[in-house]
Amino acid sequence: MMRDVKTIDRSVLDSQEFRNLVVGRWRISLLLTTLLFVLYYGYIILIATNRQLVSRPVQGSTTAGILIAAAVIIGAWALTAAYVVWANRHYDPAVARLRARAEAK
Repeated sequence: MMRDVKTIDRSVLDSQEFRNLVVGRWRISLLLTTLLFVLYYGYIILIATNRQLVSRPVQGSTTAGILIAAAVIIGAWALTAAYVVWANRHYDPAVARLRARAEAK
């Protein structure tokens, strides 16, 4: 029995589950992108507006700015990890369900 691939794809693409999946992915992507934007540009704005704070020595030649920059990098890793956890728990299982449904037809 020959299956019509276009019919299968269209039924999945038209489903509410697929739409919810796309909306959820966009929401998490925009949220994490916004947080990353605030993190990076917040640091740049801090450097531009409060040089005394970022140039304050903490220990030896290490300044507060260096520590804050390290925190920005760690924050970027944390946001990436948050996306990976979300994708593994929510996105990937939903995609697998949709794929199984499409292949079962």
